Amino acid sequence: MVTTQGLAADFELDSAGTSAYHAGQSPDKRSTQTARRRSIDLNGASRQFVAADFGRFDYVIAMDRSNFEDLRRLTSDADQQRKLTLMRDWEPDGHGKDVPDPYYGGPRGFDEVLDICIRSCEGLLEHILKIHEGE
Repeated sequence: MVTTQGLAADFELDSAGTSAYHAGQSPDKRSTQTARRRSIDLNGASRQFVAADFGRFDYVIAMDRSNFEDLRRLTSDADQQRKLTLMRDWEPDGHGKDVPDPYYGGPRGFDEVLDICIRSCEGLLEHILKIHEGE
């Protein structure tokens, strides 16, 4: 999304889990296949989010309320906690909702989750561009 808009150099994006269970592993094949069908490349290896990440990023996005609480407990700093939102908070009509776990939704579940993530990321990017308008 930021690449297609010529903004990739202006962003540092990363993905991390709240546990080390899948650390070092590639994304789920069903996720990569779903993304590839839409010309989205998911690469890299999983890593665990660490408290220092709050200092690296302006936004920390949780996929669901359970992850949100896990992340919130990593810092008592109010400024860092304000960086934390749910993914669907950026989606129209999604505020406060969890992104469903695609593993339980069959093949369609991965398409549904990707749709949610795309809508949410579009909303977040629109927000970021609006607050930095004129810079």
